[in-house]
Amino acid sequence: MPNYAHNTADTSTAVFDTFMALPENQVGEIISGELHTQPRPSPKHARAGSSLGFTVGGSFDGGINGPGGWVILDEPEIHIQGDIVVPDLAGWRRERMPILPDTAWFEQEPDWICEILSPSTARRDRVIKMPLYAQWGVKHIWLVDPDVRVLEAFELVGGRWTLLKSLQKEDEVKVPPFDAVPFGLGVLWG
Repeated sequence: MPNYAHNTADTSTAVFDTFMALPENQVGEIISGELHTQPRPSPKHARAGSSLGFTVGGSFDGGINGPGGWVILDEPEIHIQGDIVVPDLAGWRRERMPILPDTAWFEQEPDWICEILSPSTARRDRVIKMPLYAQWGVKHIWLVDPDVRVLEAFELVGGRWTLLKSLQKEDEVKVPPFDAVPFGLGVLWG
């Protein structure tokens, strides 16, 4: 287990201690001082996230047949303003994060976040986490629902989320911030 230095006045010690004691098969997040937990993702959920990370990460993180310039990570733990969240995927422009931190978490808001929706997380991802990400100034968020095979791409404009595009099934994905290298949405469904 990583050595955490709990130094935020916004999160109570009791909530943080409960967060730290969660079993390995649980994902924990602290949002506005409240602990949220969920089991590890289902295979369908994990497949969509892994496929998206490979597809986008190859072109934009690794520079394979693409422009590079990003750091794309699966399930990074992000600590900002007393909140601790674990999005399914997140990306930072390399110029904003040229080197990875030495900690087990990140204290810099991402430029892009993707949440893979499930029946147990969709409400939290939309109602609690999206406003939090807007507050942080995250520029782009994608919501992927593997059950209905839909990707929704949003951009932060004037502090509010604007829907750029809803894609479904096998549609071509060519939306910011990864519009330089289109791919077929079907790769997420396995």
